[in-house]
Amino acid sequence: MLGFYENFPANIHRRDVFTCSLSGKGLQRRLTQVLRMTNGKTLSFEEIGNPSVPECTVIFEWGIADKKGFTYFDEEEAKKLTAAIATERLRVIDLFCGIRYYKKTATKKTPLKFDYYMTRLSFGENHSVELQVFHERGPRYISPEELVNFIVAKINESSARKILKTAETI
Repeated sequence: MLGFYENFPANIHRRDVFTCSLSGKGLQRRLTQVLRMTNGKTLSFEEIGNPSVPECTVIFEWGIADKKGFTYFDEEEAKKLTAAIATERLRVIDLFCGIRYYKKTATKKTPLKFDYYMTRLSFGENHSVELQVFHERGPRYISPEELVNFIVAKINESSARKILKTAETI
């Protein structure tokens, strides 16, 4: 089943609940756009959070779940997800997020250790969305909270009004 990972960890590191001004399908389409827009793009650390490493760039590598594993989120996977959303509103979208870090120097950029996260977006009734984050491994240069804030900010910045508003954080 596209978007669902059977072995998603029960022991999560961050959980946030949001209210959404869009329908479930509308939010899922917006999420697809955000994943395509940020996947493989080089960003400065300051665009994501409070830099724990100065002069550092960040690259997100997204993967979409398909029962037992994750597939790199390329154009083909984006089309599959868009088609799945068009036929029915998904209740869960599980994502793998590899975050690569590069320290810039005067002559080159040096790779640092990567962070590996799993995120689960659960779409409830009454326009509620729960976002869970599990940190698989890595130095946590970007915290689970900063990852949530980045995803929410990217979804919200694509509209004149806020799409996601915090309902609760645990």
